[in-house]
Amino acid sequence: MEESISLTEFENKQVRRYYDEENSIWYFSIVDIVAALTESANPTDYLKKLRKRDAEIGIYLGTNCPQVNMLTNGKLRKTLAGTIQDIFRLVQSIPSRKAEPFKIWLAKVGNERIQEIADPAQGLERARDNWKKLGRSEKWIQQRMTGQETRNKLTDYWKEAGIKEQGEFAFLTNIIHQEWAGLTVKEHKELKSLKSQNLRDHMNEAELIFTALAELSTRQIAETEEARGLGANAKAGKKGGAVAKNARKELEEQTGKSVITGENFLPPSKEKKQIATKAK
Repeated sequence: MEESISLTEFENKQVRRYYDEENSIWYFSIVDIVAALTESANPTDYLKKLRKRDAEIGIYLGTNCPQVNMLTNGKLRKTLAGTIQDIFRLVQSIPSRKAEPFKIWLAKVGNERIQEIADPAQGLERARDNWKKLGRSEKWIQQRMTGQETRNKLTDYWKEAGIKEQGEFAFLTNIIHQEWAGLTVKEHKELKSLKSQNLRDHMNEAELIFTALAELSTRQIAETEEARGLGANAKAGKKGGAVAKNARKELEEQTGKSVITGENFLPPSKEKKQIATKAK
């Protein structure tokens, strides 16, 4: 589910992670950990060589580390992942000056979800702080947080309605999104030149508002119809998305501007920076 699959960073290196709600366990991408610790140009190859060189760690990873769905190039793919305990064991086998600061970081991020479950406000406040650091305006942050609350209420309803699998959450989300935006989540991300980034973190104010409207409408329709299971909630999602689609089209007709844009909050690429420098 979207809320359980996320990215975190260690010294500007992205690390994919997944939170197992049922067992209250974080799983981290093994290859991302290797990349963060070694700065290898090919962490997958580094990991393969490590497992051959160190038979003990190879057996340990193969025995203890499951394949977990994580976002890879915008799609959910099975990825070798480990718990905090598994990652600590892996760190012992990788010579790196970053080992000790990494252990401290891992313990901190591994505890975040537990704190947020006890006090959900902590998660929102942490997100607010991160968005501020990234230069988002207070108006944008407030809209993003409001949208997240709306999203959480919808996923809570889905859980109660029998939606359990990660793929089912993604399927329903995509139905709503495609209906209101006229684009799948993947197509919207491609329009904004995003890869592993969270689409909502790169939406403009209008896109956030219409996403929230679509999800609010979906939940209220599903509640009214007492939708249970994937099929019934898919139908409610299409109806909810249509409410936001009609509102979007009306606004676009009145303003002559498209709500959906390719704008994002990504930093300028190195290539663009070099071009700008040469121009000076």
